[in-house]
Amino acid sequence: MTKKLSLFLGLFMVLVLWNTQVSNGCTNFLVTKGASVDGSTMITYAADSHTLYGELYYQPAADHPAGTMRDIYEWDTGKYLGKIEEVPHTYSVIGNMNEYQLAIGETTYGGRKELGKQPGAIMDYGSLIYVTLQRAKTAREAIKVMGDLVEKYGYYSSGESFSIADPNEVWILEMIGKGEGEKGAVWVAVKVPDGYISGHANQARITTFPLNDPKNCVYSKDVISFAREKGWFDGKNKDFSFSDVYAPVDFGGARFCDARVWAGFNKVASGMEQYTEYAKGIVKHGGENNFPTNRMPLWIKADKKLAVQDVMDMMRDHFEGTELDMTQDIGAGPYKLPYRWRGLYWEVDSVKYCNERAISTQQTGFSFVAQCRGWLPDPIGGILWFGVDDAYSTCYAPMYCGITEIPECFEVGNGDMLTYSETSAFWAFNFVTNFAYLRYSDMIVDVQKVQKELEDKFVAFVPVIDKAAETLFNSQGEEKARQFLSEYSVNEANSMTKRWKELGQYLLVKYMDGNIKKEKDGKFERTETGICPGPLQLGYPDWWYKAIVKSTGDHFKVLGEGAH
Repeated sequence: MTKKLSLFLGLFMVLVLWNTQVSNGCTNFLVTKGASVDGSTMITYAADSHTLYGELYYQPAADHPAGTMRDIYEWDTGKYLGKIEEVPHTYSVIGNMNEYQLAIGETTYGGRKELGKQPGAIMDYGSLIYVTLQRAKTAREAIKVMGDLVEKYGYYSSGESFSIADPNEVWILEMIGKGEGEKGAVWVAVKVPDGYISGHANQARITTFPLNDPKNCVYSKDVISFAREKGWFDGKNKDFSFSDVYAPVDFGGARFCDARVWAGFNKVASGMEQYTEYAKGIVKHGGENNFPTNRMPLWIKADKKLAVQDVMDMMRDHFEGTELDMTQDIGAGPYKLPYRWRGLYWEVDSVKYCNERAISTQQTGFSFVAQCRGWLPDPIGGILWFGVDDAYSTCYAPMYCGITEIPECFEVGNGDMLTYSETSAFWAFNFVTNFAYLRYSDMIVDVQKVQKELEDKFVAFVPVIDKAAETLFNSQGEEKARQFLSEYSVNEANSMTKRWKELGQYLLVKYMDGNIKKEKDGKFERTETGICPGPLQLGYPDWWYKAIVKSTGDHFKVLGEGAH
């Protein structure tokens, strides 16, 4: 299997990525050591795109002769961008986490359009992530590698926010290219203070930052002077705001983007109601530079320390319990479907309206919670809790960062967006969700039951697996420990996919034709002669019938007696 997987290394930036396209619709949360229950750091990432196929990338560690060059292909499109010099040794990478527990996620914010194109640039944001994961061991080292790469080879993408975590520190790096006039990018990176959590979702979030605190903030030397040259800022250096200069927030930036951060924060911290107006897209300006005055802070303290399942739950949200709750308006239909088919905007009588953009969304290719645990050897300490399809209904399986084999269900090339595969997790999970959309409020209960069953088991087993792997690591060496972790991760992911296919079959039987089969003691009921009894026919809720009458008047009114 290892030999087969190694073949994907050369094709990683070509065959795989031609079949994927990540939109600017991703959500990240960041959790520091002091904000977690066990002292781990965590970052999340949802890769949301209508054309992204959910699979788990793998790049084995490798040595490269002097003079080796690496081809770079744009992650979103597969377009060839150029060559860069390879380093003598590259680290193994599982998805977005390498063997030293370094993890990187991203969200695209775009920013000033005039900075979105840079002729001759080679490093796009996706390549920047995966090349850096192969070359850096810590978050600080990753920031330096990323800065050096765009300075030397140019930055091909538009504005980007990166989440970067190692077992000790969590950083946010925000970057935007210099446009057609100069090579490279301007950027700033800030360390999230220990004990705090942060988040970003397609809107630049770093505003003012410390200019003389290299332990907690680093930035490109021209991040302020470049803006002055362009005529975008003429205030004092201490008042310079990266986001407000390079990516000013507007209605969409607040309502579609920062509202997701607000929603995630709202699940774990009190006091977020003060930012409800901002989350609804109402941005107020003032002060000497006329910057927004009602934005959310970059980081907050949660009401309690967070476990990994709390962080998973942050990724599962449709604004429930808030003014933006997607289950409460008529668009949710009779079964409270918290999804709206795209696009985001629509019009009635020349008046423009919008759909909400929640954390959990139907078009997610894959998502993860990366957990970095410094008290364990690196191959054991890093877990990429990985899931495919919508984060709300996915199941996060533990992929240890030291594994050397990818489960068949997540394997690159096992199906694609136009090719169904019976053994692909992406297709198994999409079968369940797309069927559940038909009768969501009922079916999601069944989905969440299995989701909880599996994730509870994974979380409960992790300490046992950790201990066994650490014993092997100390007694028989790292290779044996990696082999053990590989077998565990592969088996659990493939078994999870098998269980999800069974869930899909169960839902089909239970909810066929708009009816609901009766159950007792965990089994479908049968009559004394063994046949299916009459199913439940619950119809629609009263408010839905009233809405129909309001819309149609007497069209469906029953006239006379004896109607059938």
